[in-house]
Amino acid sequence: MSNPAVQHHTFTIERTFAKPVAKVFAAFADAQRKRRWFGESANHDVEQFEMQFQPGGREQASYRLRAGTAFPGVVIQREGVYLDIVPGQRIVAAATMAFQGKPISASLETFEFEDAAGGTRFTFTHQAAFFEGADGPQMREQGWQQLFGQLDEELARGGQG
Repeated sequence: MSNPAVQHHTFTIERTFAKPVAKVFAAFADAQRKRRWFGESANHDVEQFEMQFQPGGREQASYRLRAGTAFPGVVIQREGVYLDIVPGQRIVAAATMAFQGKPISASLETFEFEDAAGGTRFTFTHQAAFFEGADGPQMREQGWQQLFGQLDEELARGGQG
């Protein structure tokens, strides 16, 4: 019996946000704010976005890709659990992703926040196992870069809808 290939990959993204740590951290902790920068997109409709921001709390999201994308109508699911939360300093979560119900990856995600001149120094480390049919490390990193760009826009709006 053969096992499908699993690709392991780790990447780190560092950014500086022009807002204090408390504001950046709050954009992760508040479900409504996180949905705006993390969940919403011109490329898909959000079918579900729920989170309980506490150690052991769950995060569940489901997105249906829109017409004009590579896979119109396809549903992407993300399920995670918060493993460690140190307010204003660190969030560690484990997450899985599925494409039309088929698991494509499992990851450990670490978000670190530090005071920096004029804002927040932010470090994100993503350690993942990508399964057969997954988007792969390069696309995943691009996706996170895009998400953190959207976070920057959310912070610039001051968290207003």
